[in-house]
Amino acid sequence: MIQAADDRLRDEVRLLGALLGEVIRDEGGQELYDRIEAVRQASVAYHRDPASHDADELEGLLKDLSLDQAIGLTHGFAAFSLLANVAEDRAGKRRAREQAEAGERADTPEGALKRLDAAGVDRAAVRDLLSQALISPVLTAHPSEVRRKSVIDRIAAVGALLDSCDRDGIACSPTALKAGLRRQIVILWATRLTRASGLVVQDEINTVTDWLQRIFLHVAPAQLAEWRALLDAPDLPPFLRIGTWVGGDRDGNPNVDATVMSAAFRTQTRAVLRFYLEETNGLGEELSLSADLTTVTPELAALAATSGDASIQRADEPYRRALSQIYARLSATHLALTGGPAPLPASFEAPVYEGPDAFRADLAVLHDSLIRTHGAVFADDRLARLITAADVFGFHMATLDLRQNSDVHERVVADLLKVADVCPDYAALNEEARLTLLARELANPRPLFSPYADYAPETLKERAILQAAASALAAFGPQAIRTHIVSKTDAASDMLEVYLLLKEVGLYDPADPAACPIQAAPLFETIDDLRASQPTLERVLAEPSARAVATARGVQEVMIGYSDSNKDGSYLTSGWELHEASRALLEVTRAAGVRLQLFHGRGGAVGRGGGSSFSAVLGQPAGTVAGRIRVTEQGEVIANKYGEPEVAQRNLDALTCGALLASLGPQTDSGYSAEHGATAARLSAASMKAYRALVYETPGFVDYFRAATPIAEIADLKIGSRPASRSTSTAIEDLRAIPWVFSWSQSRVMLPGWFGFGSAVQGEDTDELRDMAAAWPFFRTVVQNMEMVMAKADMAIARRYAGLVPDTALAERIYGAILEEWRRTKAAVLSITGHDDLLGGQPELDRLIRQRMPYVEPLNHVQIELIRRRRAGDDDPRVSNGILLAINGVAAGLRNSG
Repeated sequence: MIQAADDRLRDEVRLLGALLGEVIRDEGGQELYDRIEAVRQASVAYHRDPASHDADELEGLLKDLSLDQAIGLTHGFAAFSLLANVAEDRAGKRRAREQAEAGERADTPEGALKRLDAAGVDRAAVRDLLSQALISPVLTAHPSEVRRKSVIDRIAAVGALLDSCDRDGIACSPTALKAGLRRQIVILWATRLTRASGLVVQDEINTVTDWLQRIFLHVAPAQLAEWRALLDAPDLPPFLRIGTWVGGDRDGNPNVDATVMSAAFRTQTRAVLRFYLEETNGLGEELSLSADLTTVTPELAALAATSGDASIQRADEPYRRALSQIYARLSATHLALTGGPAPLPASFEAPVYEGPDAFRADLAVLHDSLIRTHGAVFADDRLARLITAADVFGFHMATLDLRQNSDVHERVVADLLKVADVCPDYAALNEEARLTLLARELANPRPLFSPYADYAPETLKERAILQAAASALAAFGPQAIRTHIVSKTDAASDMLEVYLLLKEVGLYDPADPAACPIQAAPLFETIDDLRASQPTLERVLAEPSARAVATARGVQEVMIGYSDSNKDGSYLTSGWELHEASRALLEVTRAAGVRLQLFHGRGGAVGRGGGSSFSAVLGQPAGTVAGRIRVTEQGEVIANKYGEPEVAQRNLDALTCGALLASLGPQTDSGYSAEHGATAARLSAASMKAYRALVYETPGFVDYFRAATPIAEIADLKIGSRPASRSTSTAIEDLRAIPWVFSWSQSRVMLPGWFGFGSAVQGEDTDELRDMAAAWPFFRTVVQNMEMVMAKADMAIARRYAGLVPDTALAERIYGAILEEWRRTKAAVLSITGHDDLLGGQPELDRLIRQRMPYVEPLNHVQIELIRRRRAGDDDPRVSNGILLAINGVAAGLRNSG
């Protein structure tokens, strides 16, 4: 079966590659085609048998390229990587289907339930957990997606053509398929792969809304229907809630303000209401049942009777009359909430829906009538799924999180207190004095703000944002905004400052703190903050204001950050400190009588918490999941995991199954023991020491990093609306985690995903490490993720990037240190896994990566040469464009590079 799957994948890659070759020859000329083909053959030959094929042959073909030749070659290899990804994704879908049908996958609903059955967990327990569960992927605009939407759309079209042939079988003509594919590939070839201008926040809002509209609106109801059927639980409430940060996350993004937030809700609302209008219209076309030929419930009869539909043709069609009224009310709601008319206005006027609950109630009247008079044939139909969509998405579409840095809150509160003559210098107070003052002000109904006083622009901006939040909650209901995340939390006062600011806009009522609709959630992201998270949260929940909000909600949300903790202390240390902080935070919330709800701030790359979401959830400490998990989905991960309905549902199911098994299954943390914990703590300390010795303590390291990676060039990619650094400083501490990881990925070092582990395990008992990996999901996932990222690294190519460093002595010294740690880490991983080479236990992944790398390496070589030219003073715009093309192509080949 594996061989057949490999053959089919290879055939599809060859088909797409051959069609691309034809397009290159026709559109770019024979000379370009011949050069690309020669480079391709040399690279493939070298990777298949390095002993027989010298890398010098490949370098010779890439040496002394003219600028136009370099750009053409880069464009070709980047396009090929994009097309090869389509074939790989299709192979992954086929493999997932086969494994699911064979019952081999625990990350499918059937597989997870089978495992729970074997563990003696009955279906009632599963139903009870899911009825209170929260599975929430949160879409962010973190800039790690280098592909333009136009490119993503073309790739999706290629995949859709191939998928249609799978469905249509004999009806799919090979000639017609090739013609359709070639058409899409011509468009792809002639499409600019890089952005010509930078993104603004509205672009990011539009992109996220497009994913919500095209994928999640359809997949969420389908997923819930499947779980209801499997559990025989037709009334199982929705447990999936889609979140977004786009328009509410202003941490380090000065472009997000109240106007932008309002635009985010308006854009999302427009999309979801138009979906409801289309579905309502479609149901109206479908439900032609006549009152002369069927009976209806009194409730439906009453709803139809109130309809303003005056059509004689529909006089005996109660369902259509009711749907006409629903459509008219939706149309009025569209105008009220978006400021614009519905695409197809109603034929008569009707009152605005007060909220999504009223809309849902009308739909339920129709559904109840159909079920009661015609039976279960209508139980899971278009109407039922529209009701589920209304439950999940309301009129707001996705729950918007607010996020801001604690330093901003401190300055705003200080300004308010000073102008109100309450405290002349809030920033100078110690923590206990701050808490005393904040508690006193939170109990005082008198606002601090005066419309007649002068405030700092930052104060007015933050107040306006929270006013917009209050308006959104009034318009869309409590699901519109649930959480205000505080970056850089290191004290309890950081939380109380949020509640004080919410009080200023009427969202926190001193007379009823429990009614506050927005909960302040700390974000612990540096190693020091993670280590201090337990006492910080204890102090937060000791405050009556925060305790009241948490008690009313039943949970205290805490966000933990993978990216900055990794940049701060190494991959292993980040994972361990997050693990230990989670355990400690669970103790705090249990003592306070509320549940812990962890929000995992993960990125796409392993260095930013990436990897299998299912494995990551299973690796969480016992008790920290309890059926509730939120996780960020960023950049290229959104397209990779949710780019089409089948893949999206599989990934949502994997997250759900992980939460179920972690909460109810055999104790996933059973491999954790005091001895293993002590070993992990020791390894973590050693890893952090080795990592910080290189990154923060080695003289000249910053200069090496900025010369030996394309960090400066990545800033020109125009892939996000926020700056790459938090300040103008060149220090590693001030660099955002995404460009830090992205740069090391491009230079093929992948340093954030493995450095420090080799030094950490030196002198350790290998047998114990093997036992830890075998018995403990957390440690096993750490090793597996390192294997994957190291398999994509190439230290020979990394040496060529080191050649970009002007100081050759510095380059040799630091590259040598990295290479030595690489060798130590590889040896350590192999000793733990017992394999002869990386990914020896994951043959499918190994084959995919090996097949991909020959097409990535030429892009690295061209990128290095063009960077060399640019840094030598060549200001030809084509040089910069070629570099960006190469970055784009390498990212496409590596897939989870940011």
